Amino acid sequence: MSDTHAQTVPYVRESMLPQAEPPVAERGVVKWIRENLVSSWLNAILTLVSLYIIWWVVSHVWGWFAGSVWNAGSLTECREILAGEEGACFAVIAERWNQLVFGFYPPELYWRPLLALALFFAAIAPVLFPERVPRAMFVVTAAMPFVNVWLIWGGSLWGPIFVALGFVAGWGAWRLAQPRLGVLAGAILSVLAALLWWGVVTGWASPDFARILPLDLQRVTSRDIGGFLLSTIIGLSAIILSLPLGILLALGRQSDLFIINKVSVAFIEVIRGIPLIVWLFTAQLLLNYFLPPGTNFDLLLRVIIMVTLFSAAYIAEVVRGGLAALPRGQYEGADSLGLSYWQSMRLIILPQALKISIPGIVNTFIGLFKDTTLVVFIGLLDPIGFSNAIRASTDWNGIYWELFVFIGVLFFIFCYSMGRYSLYLEKKLSREHR
Repeated sequence: MSDTHAQTVPYVRESMLPQAEPPVAERGVVKWIRENLVSSWLNAILTLVSLYIIWWVVSHVWGWFAGSVWNAGSLTECREILAGEEGACFAVIAERWNQLVFGFYPPELYWRPLLALALFFAAIAPVLFPERVPRAMFVVTAAMPFVNVWLIWGGSLWGPIFVALGFVAGWGAWRLAQPRLGVLAGAILSVLAALLWWGVVTGWASPDFARILPLDLQRVTSRDIGGFLLSTIIGLSAIILSLPLGILLALGRQSDLFIINKVSVAFIEVIRGIPLIVWLFTAQLLLNYFLPPGTNFDLLLRVIIMVTLFSAAYIAEVVRGGLAALPRGQYEGADSLGLSYWQSMRLIILPQALKISIPGIVNTFIGLFKDTTLVVFIGLLDPIGFSNAIRASTDWNGIYWELFVFIGVLFFIFCYSMGRYSLYLEKKLSREHR
């Protein structure tokens, strides 16, 4: 009986088995291929078709890139070097890269836009990565717009300084008036204080300071700015300015105040209902008719204003979608805490709405940056405009793909970077709210 009992006792392990590697099919590259490329017969067929297409494209394009010519003075010289063989003539990029990137900006002053670009990245670092950058860098963020205007266009530094002080005057008027007169009256007085400073004090004091202590750089006109530098200035300026304006328009569209609501709705619908190219022609041709005679309103500034307003209308609808996606309980919870309208928006509603709206906002910014190429139709020489000018010359008449590949790569780098940062921000906020 004891033997029978011993045979029916469940097995109890007395020692651990040595650790073994997982099966080959469940680890490494083999596992990834099995799960992502051949997980079913349909996926296996699609994988084979995709590999064939990739091989076909690479086999036809690789020879064009591999046999490229980088040193030649004209398309004719390129063809002589190639001697009938297949190959790209990237010598046009090597010879005209300065025009494609800087336009007619004086070559001896290239350091100024390059320094402005470096300051821009230093200024947005504390905004994009606040947990990794010291808060003291926000000083660079506040000074960057005014310093960069001075670096790119030149002239006296006192002009940007007094413009910056106008914002300080508006902020001081807001701090004094808002606690006593309310939000609306404080906002009106702050705008009036800034306009008074810019219209009176700046025009009167800036020339005197420039004579006493000249801080001048050689002036560069907007007509000399072109190529990718022009697209970058228009795109980044519109992106930075359109986001806060779009948020205000979204809040105005949801406002219970009749006038603010209808003005916001009318602005958004009118701007969105007309193509951007029409607004650019308006900035070029019609805007001067509404200005006093003799007014010289820089064309580049007009374009930046129009592109900003156009982008703000789309940002407003993206943000409004984020606001509409929030449960009603978030608004009621803010009211139950006794928060004012602006406090609830700043602390509770807008952070959540903007988190929801991140993909749409970044998508709008990417589209806006690519749409800067439309300025070629109003006479500004962006990269596309300069490619047309280069192809019109006798040396490079007949060249196409090389210029467009170079321009496409530059735009891809900027747009891909914005897309990757969007994914990083979404993952970061998702981790923080778990």
